[in-house]
Amino acid sequence: MPTVEPVSNLPQPDKPQPLRDSAALALSGGGYRAMLFHTGTLWRLGQLGFFQDRPLQRFGIDGNESVGKLERISSVSGGSIISAKLALEFSSLENLGPVEFDRAFTELVVGPIRHLAGVTLAGMSAKGVFQVIKDIALPGEVNAHVAKALDDALYNGKTLQDLPDRVRFIFNASNLQSGAVWRFSKPYMGDWKVGRVMNPALSIARAVGASAAFPPVLAPATLELKDSDFVPDDGTLFLRHPPYTTSVALADGGVYDNLGLETCYKSFKTLFVSNAGKPFAEQPDVSVNWVSIGSRCLDVMDNQVLSLRKRLLVQAFEARERYGAFWDIKQDIGVHALADCLPCPLESTRQLALVPTDLATKDMETQKRLINWGYAVADAAVRAHFNGQLPPPIGFPYPESAL
Repeated sequence: MPTVEPVSNLPQPDKPQPLRDSAALALSGGGYRAMLFHTGTLWRLGQLGFFQDRPLQRFGIDGNESVGKLERISSVSGGSIISAKLALEFSSLENLGPVEFDRAFTELVVGPIRHLAGVTLAGMSAKGVFQVIKDIALPGEVNAHVAKALDDALYNGKTLQDLPDRVRFIFNASNLQSGAVWRFSKPYMGDWKVGRVMNPALSIARAVGASAAFPPVLAPATLELKDSDFVPDDGTLFLRHPPYTTSVALADGGVYDNLGLETCYKSFKTLFVSNAGKPFAEQPDVSVNWVSIGSRCLDVMDNQVLSLRKRLLVQAFEARERYGAFWDIKQDIGVHALADCLPCPLESTRQLALVPTDLATKDMETQKRLINWGYAVADAAVRAHFNGQLPPPIGFPYPESAL
């Protein structure tokens, strides 16, 4: 009869720590659609003072209190594209008033993001053929070319060591070898099974490219490292050896956690979560084609994991175990029951929730409407569930487009 290893001897994930009173923000995956939706979300949060170096104030039915500063922004895929750009411009944005913030955010963040949204990196063509950036015929893995395009458009050779210190930005990918979430941040990169590389000098573009490496076309994103790059094994890292430490194969962070929530939920009492991921759609006729049915099975599994994470978060809010807000690209803005929210017809927002989640060109009008929608629903969720005393918005960022 085989022996059973004691639980204490088995490898364990990050041990739960006491919850911090400060706040964290999670930005989901979802390609360019998520990138633009979260751009609107960040625009509104910046106006409301979330990036300032001061505590946030909660005003709720069970009391008023200071909950601490925003200390973490965790992101996946399309969320990581915009989050990384925000990070590089953060020092120029963090302590501005609403008017000054609008001007700077539009110039430093929105402009470059919208320019990128007009360029196809990967997506379905009008003829139904999957296309990737034109230099894909060149040597090297696909993801490296995507990372180069991101670097040219947004990051200009900056590395993880160029990220700010006051707010920790984390870009999440999925380690296809260990099955764990791989974190990229300024202090370290790695996962709880393989270990950590401290103070990594990796380019932000490579980190974001890995976070957005959706399979099968853009994955894997392979990191060629040295075993000596990792912190020595403390006896708990059962994959702390080659090839796990020398050739790390990563994919889109959404494979593991498309909300980017895990790296926040274990540590922070106040959570803000923006979800622009692909809504699950019922399918009356299921193809017997192996590729199609395999893809459908993955969609069903992903939907179940996402539903569990959302349910866990909402239940924690309802039980007053956590504070904050959750908003979703496919929500009816009416669920927030806010009398003075911006007008967002459900028919229009449902159409925006159907915009493809690829890295393909989005037309100017779609860009504006996605930004407007992220702005409006973030505003409604935060003022309805976190602080009803915050001032309402004057209007949409792009009033000529509305929704």
